[in-house]
Amino acid sequence: MATATVAAFATGVLPGGGAPAPEAASTPGSSGSAVPARSATEIGTAFLADYVQQGGDDAGRVVRRDQGDDTVSEGQAYGMLVAAALGDEKSFASIWTWTKTNLQRSDGLMAWQWKDGAVVDPMPASDADVDMAHALVMAGATFDHPSWTTAGETLAGHIIDDLTAQTPDGRILLPGPWAQGDGPWSYNASYAAPSSFQALAKATGDDRWSQLLAGTRTVTTKILDSSALPSDWSQVAADGSVTPLPGPTGSSGTVQYGYDAGRVAIRFAQSCQPADTAIAARLAGPLADKDPLPMQLDLGGTALNRDQSPLGYVARAAARASGSDRAGAQADLAAADRLAQSTPTYYGAAWDALGALSLQTDAMGSCPLLKGE
Repeated sequence: MATATVAAFATGVLPGGGAPAPEAASTPGSSGSAVPARSATEIGTAFLADYVQQGGDDAGRVVRRDQGDDTVSEGQAYGMLVAAALGDEKSFASIWTWTKTNLQRSDGLMAWQWKDGAVVDPMPASDADVDMAHALVMAGATFDHPSWTTAGETLAGHIIDDLTAQTPDGRILLPGPWAQGDGPWSYNASYAAPSSFQALAKATGDDRWSQLLAGTRTVTTKILDSSALPSDWSQVAADGSVTPLPGPTGSSGTVQYGYDAGRVAIRFAQSCQPADTAIAARLAGPLADKDPLPMQLDLGGTALNRDQSPLGYVARAAARASGSDRAGAQADLAAADRLAQSTPTYYGAAWDALGALSLQTDAMGSCPLLKGE
């Protein structure tokens, strides 16, 4: 593992994990000022306007304005997904051009972090690369741009070759090259994206993506059979057992449902397969009866602090929608957007947009559980 990556883990800002350190949490202020209700399209458009550099040499760079103005591959992927979903070809082209110019490594994967004109952490993060490959395939079809489709298929090939492992539970997505080996394997349940795996299986014709989907379901089910909520990080052992970890390597941190694991329900709810939405629905119960909803919980659902994030509400919306609680899901999406507007952060705004677009519209190629509401 690269020294830079170890240092990043120690600070709580994980390569590709998308998790802001606790001090970056989207805890609302006390102003109480009213904010307007927005449609999914308006939320997505605002994310691109607020966080994507619009001109100059860095046009297309997604800037984490609340985290030192750096850029991570995850943010570029989120921007590409949102732009493709909105049908914004100009923004998509700009974001992808900046990404491949500044983050693409010699092996075809993407460096994780860029700041002040240079890559500062070259380690790839698999969640970002999967989202990016899916976005490229989406954009290729949406905009009739074959070169983007080809780029997505090529990136998918690098991911399946270099960032997956065959385990007793099936094929799983590794968080990065540092996790390769004969086991045990570090695992982040929120990196797995069933709808993306399905799209990339169809685009590439590579059956390993279908194997990855099956392995993902097996491991995630084991995680939820052992605890009410998934942990940010887990370990898949050589015998197929799965245990929660306090961090990527298990050496420090707190076992928790937090800024990583909050994405699990959303990613599984995006799938068109009942097996996946059933997994998302399992999270509704442990997240119920919390108002306000803390972002960081222990695996039984007890709050670890009072911090909130739009991600937390979008996650509960996804779980509720998967379990047919449409009214509760809509209320949570509205709460997420109010929080995103009252206390804006890059990560909160990104998941506010991705959640609304995937749950309320079919623009992301998913099966929107709340379309038309």
